[in-house]
Amino acid sequence: MPTPVDYDIAIIGAGPAGTACALALRDSGLRVALLDKATFPRDKICGDAVPGHALKALRQLDPAYTDALWQLQPRDDVRRSRLVAPGGASFYLHWKLPTFNSPRLDFDAALLGLVRQHTTTAVLENAALKHVTVTPDHARLQLAQGQEITCQLVIGCDGAHSVVSRRLLPEPRLARAHHCAGVRAYFENVAETESGTTEFFFSQHYLAGYCWLFPVGAGRYNVGLGMLSELVAKHKIDLRQLLLDNLATHPALAGRFRAARQVGPVVGFGLPIGGGRQRPSSGARFMLCGDAASLIDPLQGHGIDMAIRSGILAARQAQACVAQADFSADFMQRYDAARRQQLGPQLARSYRLMRLLGTRPWLLNLGTRLARLPGLGRWAQRLVG
Repeated sequence: MPTPVDYDIAIIGAGPAGTACALALRDSGLRVALLDKATFPRDKICGDAVPGHALKALRQLDPAYTDALWQLQPRDDVRRSRLVAPGGASFYLHWKLPTFNSPRLDFDAALLGLVRQHTTTAVLENAALKHVTVTPDHARLQLAQGQEITCQLVIGCDGAHSVVSRRLLPEPRLARAHHCAGVRAYFENVAETESGTTEFFFSQHYLAGYCWLFPVGAGRYNVGLGMLSELVAKHKIDLRQLLLDNLATHPALAGRFRAARQVGPVVGFGLPIGGGRQRPSSGARFMLCGDAASLIDPLQGHGIDMAIRSGILAARQAQACVAQADFSADFMQRYDAARRQQLGPQLARSYRLMRLLGTRPWLLNLGTRLARLPGLGRWAQRLVG
């Protein structure tokens, strides 16, 4: 007889990957628990840009999800992006899918609200995972508060420093060539901004990264800088100071922050980017999604869409596991295959393009000039993705 378990599925992490997974399991009839170490609303250090493909994936689950998110405040509806090359020339990309920016403090809480409203998921906040073990017939979760939870399957959606990954997939840490570091701060009263336009600024000195300026609604801007970790280590870069220096000296930014007010500190975060060497993201009785599976776009730096899409893929695999009573590593390879097929080509293309452009300022300058020519703007937009 199989060991009785508390839940069929335990999802660790209530960010975009975890909440999307729970929403996708809504009509499965399975007993689902969604655990997070924080109490919501909680901040998540990010650029706060919600890619259009994230909203599209949620709408395919249920239009009510995205209808609710489009009511979120604060929010800035994004129509285009401005890219500023190292030489100072710029061009605009116009996005086809509707999208918006919103602070993760509010966006993630809204996603969790959808889980509470539309599903019977047991939401456990302030439930930090300390250890997870897998046996032939169940998985056991040990929480920092001393509780234990048993389940048939664990889905790790617990971010770049995933406990599930560290405990169940003792792979070597990602090389710095496959990892980015970033810093972010909020500002108000920034000059020469336009609602609906996100801005990216590339430097002549450190190309494998960029500064960004994203309106997030209510007169506030998410301003940050991201860069390959191998460059940060090689040049011993203080990203916090470099961000502030760029705001004061970059030709396209200098002067725009003279009267700006910084709201809160400059804070840092890590980004395990995809598109490089393929790492497994599953094993016996577990799967990894989102940042835990290194699914951040190397070129644009966003991960919310990849997180949501991988969470939905994991939900489908979870239902197949329960239906066939097969939680083996071999059967779980179906999830890895689906993830590679649906998300891998974009990540691989973005990684190659990031490495190509990241060492050649002349190529960025040339591409910017070409993109401004009639008929070539669409080519540039397809290239960026």
